[in-house]
Amino acid sequence: MCGLTGLLHRGGDAGSLDAIAAMTARLKHRGPDAQAVWMDREAGIALGHTRLSIIDLSPMGAQPMHSASGRLVLALNGEIYNYAELREALAAEAAAPAWRGHSDTEVMLAAFEHWGVEKTLQRCDGMFAVALWDRAARSLTLARDRLGEKPLYYGWQQETLVFGSELKALAALPGFAPELDEAALGAFLRYGYVPAPLSIFRSIRKLLPGHFLRLGAEAQAGQLAAPQAYWSLHDAACEGLNDRWSGSDEEAVDELERLLRRSVASRSVADVPLGAFLSGGVDSSTIVALMQAQSSRPVHTYSIGFESAEHNEADQARAVAQHLRTAHTELVLKPEDALAVIPGLPELYDEPFADSSQIPTYLVSRLARKSVTVALSGDAGDELFGGYNRHVWVGSLWRRASRVPAPARRLASGILRAAPPAAWDALAARLAPVLPARLKLRLPGDKMHKLGMVLDSGSVDAVYANLIRLGPEELLREPAAIDSGWGLAQPMPEPAPDVAERLMFRDTLSYLPDDILVKVDRASMGVSLEARVPFLAREVVEFSWRLPPQMKVREGQGKWLLRQVLYRHVPRALVDRPKMGFAIPLAQWLRGPLRAWAEDLLGDPHPALDAAAVRRLWTAQLAGRGNHQAQLWGVLMFEAWRRRGLGA
Repeated sequence: MCGLTGLLHRGGDAGSLDAIAAMTARLKHRGPDAQAVWMDREAGIALGHTRLSIIDLSPMGAQPMHSASGRLVLALNGEIYNYAELREALAAEAAAPAWRGHSDTEVMLAAFEHWGVEKTLQRCDGMFAVALWDRAARSLTLARDRLGEKPLYYGWQQETLVFGSELKALAALPGFAPELDEAALGAFLRYGYVPAPLSIFRSIRKLLPGHFLRLGAEAQAGQLAAPQAYWSLHDAACEGLNDRWSGSDEEAVDELERLLRRSVASRSVADVPLGAFLSGGVDSSTIVALMQAQSSRPVHTYSIGFESAEHNEADQARAVAQHLRTAHTELVLKPEDALAVIPGLPELYDEPFADSSQIPTYLVSRLARKSVTVALSGDAGDELFGGYNRHVWVGSLWRRASRVPAPARRLASGILRAAPPAAWDALAARLAPVLPARLKLRLPGDKMHKLGMVLDSGSVDAVYANLIRLGPEELLREPAAIDSGWGLAQPMPEPAPDVAERLMFRDTLSYLPDDILVKVDRASMGVSLEARVPFLAREVVEFSWRLPPQMKVREGQGKWLLRQVLYRHVPRALVDRPKMGFAIPLAQWLRGPLRAWAEDLLGDPHPALDAAAVRRLWTAQLAGRGNHQAQLWGVLMFEAWRRRGLGA
């Protein structure tokens, strides 16, 4: 795992090495083992690379790397898991060079030279962002992996195209002077992340997952060709929906376990110590179980717990670890441990980012990095196999609600939302002694208001848009400027999928790459740890779209098929429990130890924000009138980022 950056100056003359060296130095945390730059001053191109040595620790794996012919120069951030297969295929086609080492970078370079960019990308199973310079064609190609595990920003600054793994590298370019993109800010305040292809800066974009972009040395400043897709989730979903799994349940369990075993095995190849994150939930427990089943030694596992019982999963993780006999390390945090991380979040995440589970994700990464360099993660199981609560209940609720005339739905919605969440919470507390356990709700007021939003929605897509919002308030002074990004705008696959599948499709295109994978990448790379995600193997993703809906959500429970794989390795009693997520007691902290910090940041909000709306939310939060922590955290993360110095 590494960091890459570079620049292409229109018309040639890349300038001195100082600029690319400064940009590269900003990414040292992504690659502490080596830093190197390469420049062709006449062509106007410069590449920088920081290396976290994982495969081929020798100098033969150093980057930027030249192809055997000298025509291509490559900077790669990521891992190509099937590089050994590609190496064999090149040899079979008499296209293998005299290999200098055994790195995946060298194989990718040879593949680019033999098969070309698009065909090579289609054959790669991996997580990657690449910058490839063709010295003969005088062209630059930027590319990103299928689902967006690795980041890549790019954009023009005057006469120079700049690109890199993180915005901080671009900001080191002399004269870097971007403008705040208020449309991106509006999307961030609504969702808690900036959706691709937007960045928080108007002139800088994120390359879309599954796309590549080619640019010639004579390109006009400010102009970019449209990125080209080499793989599409939409197309993969269409193929799966038209070729549904027709085997038995047991055969489906066998096939999923086979595919996951292959993925875990390929993602366990490393020349450095390797471990795994373990929360005790279905996804991470499945990955760890399959790792341990294929290992002759105890797998190193890591978990974080909190003193607050409501947010603590350490006991469950420990129980799973004991059953699987892993070498388990856990750290139960006190509030001050987590709070100490908060001042560094703007620097870590580089643009506003407001998923508060960023804190425990960083802390568990830091814990793991003390003894391993690579950690496998259970992320993406929810998006592919129906693990979020919305996947389970929206379908049945929408089928019932859609039979009710719209005026009646709006009336019911108004009734549910007329009482503040705190009133519903108080009612639930009074009724708790006489209610059966199955009817007792956590945060009942919030759920009643969400139900009201569903009833007031005109379509399933509108339901989804309402559910993923951080809250009902529009916090921009001009909310019409909001841009929800590429993922939420993509057409549904055909034939029309089940309601739960529609939500999973949206989650995989937007929430997964723009929130979950950003969180994991920045948190792990912030401590020079490589995080790998076995659920995102291409064959696993494509198989998930062949599965009929009832193999994902069955009898009111999500991830049915995935659970069957896990039950072969771990007793049901250890993992069958309500989904907790990777949360922190944020509401308590905002009223307690974070209050002074929050009030300082909220006292003078950016002119683009509706200051009165922000004050209303903060006053209500302090008074206990509802839980507005998610929206407030978004404002706080933006204001903290702005004060860091990059914000407009």
